[in-house]
Amino acid sequence: MTAIFAAISTICSAADWPQWRGPEGTGVSTEKQPPIVWHEGRSVVWKAAMPGPAASTPAIWGDAVFVTVHTADDKLLLLRLSKKNGEIIWTQEVGSGTKEREGPRRQPTKIHKFYSPAGPSPVTNGQVVVAHFGNGDLAAYDFDGKRLWKRNLQDDYGIYTSWYGHANSPVIAGSLLISVCMQDSLADLRETPIESYLVAHDLQTGDIRWRVTRMTKAEKEECDSYTTPLPCRLSGIEQLIVMGGNQLDAYDPATGRQLWVLQGQTGGRTVTSPTLAKDTIFATRGLRGAMFALDLKTQSPKPSKTRAESPPAPREFTFRDITWTYNEGSPDSCSPVAWNELLFTITDDGIARCFDLATGNIKWKERLKGQYKASLIAADGRIYFLNTDGLTTVISASPRFDKLVENQLDDTTLASPALSDGKLFIRGYKTLYCVGR
Repeated sequence: MTAIFAAISTICSAADWPQWRGPEGTGVSTEKQPPIVWHEGRSVVWKAAMPGPAASTPAIWGDAVFVTVHTADDKLLLLRLSKKNGEIIWTQEVGSGTKEREGPRRQPTKIHKFYSPAGPSPVTNGQVVVAHFGNGDLAAYDFDGKRLWKRNLQDDYGIYTSWYGHANSPVIAGSLLISVCMQDSLADLRETPIESYLVAHDLQTGDIRWRVTRMTKAEKEECDSYTTPLPCRLSGIEQLIVMGGNQLDAYDPATGRQLWVLQGQTGGRTVTSPTLAKDTIFATRGLRGAMFALDLKTQSPKPSKTRAESPPAPREFTFRDITWTYNEGSPDSCSPVAWNELLFTITDDGIARCFDLATGNIKWKERLKGQYKASLIAADGRIYFLNTDGLTTVISASPRFDKLVENQLDDTTLASPALSDGKLFIRGYKTLYCVGR
């Protein structure tokens, strides 16, 4: 947890899952004895029918479970459910899924077959919950369902130009809500390029606090990134780590100042978000490019000694700073997860791998059933792999492949699962499942 995330870290317990990939954005839970065995007739505490599909992860705080939905009649909804029994407490219509998008490279604009404007995951600090959608709508509510504010980022900063639909999830940093947009610059088609950017809004009012452009050397589709910023604290510095546009970099969440940058990570559009373990960042050069590790503990920027000092220029890393690289079969959609000294990944077609964190040496490689889009989670020495057909494979977080069980549910499952209060929450197209022991 980081100090800048005081609104979360001072209150958030192990039972909360306030954002995509959990309390620290890494997919790791500190809970003990999570569910291991389940199916439609066993260990399902409750099921809640969803009014529409989505690929977003539930955000959970206390008894509140928040999910986003895109309905068949094109409504974008935010729902609060009871964690106890799955009852829908309230439903708020945030907007409509249809909004003009610029598509100069192919007409009509391409949309991935799995894309939904309800792809970004909601985020909460225990008092405010924020929903973001692929049409640009960004809206904050209190826990009673009262809207605090609403904006549309396309109205504010221009039409989205990502090839497959905007899907980045926001994060909360103290009193700020931070969103990222990384998209095709169209620099080869127009005199003034389209901007990629980070923007921070006041969590209570929606007022803009800062906005910085993020223009990289990427071109065309390589500009696109569907990743979520990763908050961390290293060497006394609060950071938001961002991967995309062939670039890995970090920003001060309080001001938007760029702290460091690693350019030249050419691979393609980026879906897999970075993760952090033992002060090392693990990221993928998009479109199944190489996975690499960068040790940040000794390389992070130093804080200014006095406020009078001008902000230092961002540190520029090079390929020589990279700790290790793996070039064969890196993940394309599914973000990796670490446990103790090991890193676990899976490709979209089901090739799971286990790596040594420090060296990148591969410990094992196995094929699991099905296709994969959900990111991995880890808890109590176990790793959870959820495929697109509702099958979760649970393995031991071990340097030897040890498959414990396969658990089948009857739904399409693209969303990354959430773990809260000893229960696993699996979001399907038709149903939100609460699975217990």
